[in-house]
Amino acid sequence: MPRRDLYHDAVVHALEKAGWTVTADPFKLGYGTRNLYVDLGAENLLAAVKDDQLIAVEIKSFLGDSEMSDLERALGQFVLYRGILAELEPERRLYLAIPRYAYDEVFSDQFGQTVIRQHQLRLIVFEEDEQEIVQWLP
Repeated sequence: MPRRDLYHDAVVHALEKAGWTVTADPFKLGYGTRNLYVDLGAENLLAAVKDDQLIAVEIKSFLGDSEMSDLERALGQFVLYRGILAELEPERRLYLAIPRYAYDEVFSDQFGQTVIRQHQLRLIVFEEDEQEIVQWLP
């Protein structure tokens, strides 16, 4: 089992405040003889269209010694998990949950926006102290 990120509980609470139900903690992706673990699986029932939205969420704190090393690791996990998820549960969307300061420092400039666009990242930006989601991208 993977070690939980520092902001694991904050993201769970933020998702719940936003109307999501965490259905897996962690969300296991078994593929052949390999097991991968995305931090969370969640769903949100949209009453207006009577359809479930399913997501998987990988949480990253970006508190390492190097923002670029943190980005490389997060991006690698995101791409790996997204590919396996597309095979196993194509209706489930993968998101990378990051604190607002990580968005501001790593993703808000031209470089970060290029990374988001080129790798088709889906981000959940959260405020760790308030345990609230402040932005979904896209």
